[in-house]
Amino acid sequence: MLPRPLAPLVALALALASALAILAPHPARAFGDVGAFDPRVLLTGTQVGPLRESAPARWAWEMTRRTSAPARLRPSVVRADDAAIVEAPFVYWSGDLPVAPLTGAEIAGLRRFFALGGIMLVDDAAAGDQGEPSAFGRSARREIARVLPDSAPIAIGADHVVFHSFYLLSRAVGRVEGTPTLDAIVRGGQTQVLFSEHDLGGALARSASGMWEQTVVPGGEAQREHAIRLAVNIAMYVLCSSYKDDQVHAKYLMKRRAAAGP
Repeated sequence: MLPRPLAPLVALALALASALAILAPHPARAFGDVGAFDPRVLLTGTQVGPLRESAPARWAWEMTRRTSAPARLRPSVVRADDAAIVEAPFVYWSGDLPVAPLTGAEIAGLRRFFALGGIMLVDDAAAGDQGEPSAFGRSARREIARVLPDSAPIAIGADHVVFHSFYLLSRAVGRVEGTPTLDAIVRGGQTQVLFSEHDLGGALARSASGMWEQTVVPGGEAQREHAIRLAVNIAMYVLCSSYKDDQVHAKYLMKRRAAAGP
């Protein structure tokens, strides 16, 4: 028990400390950290970075330039087995090499991500000119089937909301023309996985000097423009989709998709 003469001083000190805690500046969040589109790169196995290194930032830049929606101009990177996998509603998985079998921790992380309403784009960077899947594309599908064994991909075309969430598009394209459709896994009425055999990142990638890094075939720059528009549409679809409320991740709630249907 404190001596009686000291008790008022201690009470005063506690009151001052509480006031200072309230008035002290709080860490500021960068513009767009919450509620912005983050084209997060997903890493699994031995992957150490994105294949098309400049593509995610270019994606975000095009998003902010063409729409009024915010995007993170310095996109983040997350591993499938990292707890941070559920801290935002989108991941971008791309590659040109076979995917190693996912570990138990990676499968668990991705299952929680999808359970919260997360959306993934699987972008085959080594797809053939006609959209033939590469070893990456085939193995990525195999691993997603392990994560979501109760869901099979279906083809989606121009009538799907992804093709008119911002731009009106008649087909999918990327660095290669590929097939006019995307494949998708739809769960609970929401499209949660998009498979692209078009190398969308290859059409987006641009060097620091401003030069496009990859040639777009067969349609050249007109095709690249349509690929960028598809990327913007995917981003808008993500921003307008619902991300389930969780006490830890409530700040990442997304507005419920305005357009009904898968």
